[in-house]
Amino acid sequence: MTAPLALYIHWPFCVSKCPYCDFNSHVRESVDVDTWRAALLADMAYEAAQTGPRDLGSIFFGGGTPSLMPPALVADLIAAAQRHWQFADDIEITLEANPNSVEVARFADLAAAGVNRVSLGIQSFEAEALRFLGRAHDASEAHTALDVAQSAFARVSFDLIYALPGQSIAHWQAQLKAALARQTSHLSLYQLTIEPGTRFETLVRQGDFTPLDADHAADLYEATQELSAQAGIPAYEVSNHARAGEESRHNLAYWRYQDYVGVGPGAHGRRPFCLDAAPAHSPSQPPIGYHIGGLGGGAGWHRSPTRTCATQRHKKPENWLAAVARNQHGAQAETPLAPQDQAREALMMGLRLAEGIDIAALAARLRLDGSAMVDRAAVTRLTGHGLLHTDGPRLAVTPAGMLLLDAILPQIVV
Repeated sequence: MTAPLALYIHWPFCVSKCPYCDFNSHVRESVDVDTWRAALLADMAYEAAQTGPRDLGSIFFGGGTPSLMPPALVADLIAAAQRHWQFADDIEITLEANPNSVEVARFADLAAAGVNRVSLGIQSFEAEALRFLGRAHDASEAHTALDVAQSAFARVSFDLIYALPGQSIAHWQAQLKAALARQTSHLSLYQLTIEPGTRFETLVRQGDFTPLDADHAADLYEATQELSAQAGIPAYEVSNHARAGEESRHNLAYWRYQDYVGVGPGAHGRRPFCLDAAPAHSPSQPPIGYHIGGLGGGAGWHRSPTRTCATQRHKKPENWLAAVARNQHGAQAETPLAPQDQAREALMMGLRLAEGIDIAALAARLRLDGSAMVDRAAVTRLTGHGLLHTDGPRLAVTPAGMLLLDAILPQIVV
């Protein structure tokens, strides 16, 4: 059975840029909502034409700060998605939100628009940490936002950032216990990383602060796993924790390497078809793995049974808008992926999950030799070190191995 499709919608605007953030977010004095509504609807319609009729299992409004979107715009986009695809009975519709009072006031209207899950960017409940992270809300607003969210939405998650400079294990344990006491069904717990091109990278380079050393960060990670598991909300992915059945279905679509489409500036997707009637190729020279014949029998390229298309939107908002006005979609590139490339992506994503990945099932899906997808000698060696474990055809990273995931993956993925 084909897994349901997932839909990602990117709203790129923020009130301000956080110093740790390397996401595709932008600050603008004003936004023409009508222009953006028309462009997002056009971009979505293009993707729907490429996928054809499918069941839709999730929608995720990401950013940027999607809670800055007018609820009427959110409602219009959800309604359009329902026209294009068949909603699953239990469709998950998530919207990322900041805990500022202005945005929290929209929660009831966002729920009425169809959002049934919210992900709050709280990051910390402590004033000093919020100032350091450049957040626009205070601790009181964070708690109020959680109260309102838990009354407005069926499912609530929130983010915390830890491993801040100078943070002790006891300090983080106290903050995490307070967070767990809020009894949400999902938590995203991220260690602070210094990303290239961010304000924090500049500050570290100038010597304004020193990131936590790796050993201490590892101790904090282990404390996180222990406390969250004791509270009944264990890690199901490196940084994501959930009660049983409350995992983010949208993000699982990424990690399980299922089909998803992305619309809006900078959005990425993985779907079965690349550009119909691709202009870079003549009808007598189809791309490798493609054959002539468009969607519905017209001229163009179809994919072979094992090909997937990687889509990427123009990143800068103005460039994306111009592309939509010109082409009726914002795609910058659509690249067919060979089965071997898909296998690498699927392994890199799937091994982030506690459940790991079924190598035999992936090999059958991609028509590959499963024994050639991973370095078996490396798997045996790392299993002996307690960093990997196997259960029949399923390969998974152990909790101890998750600390070293970035080092493990290049060793085993061929």
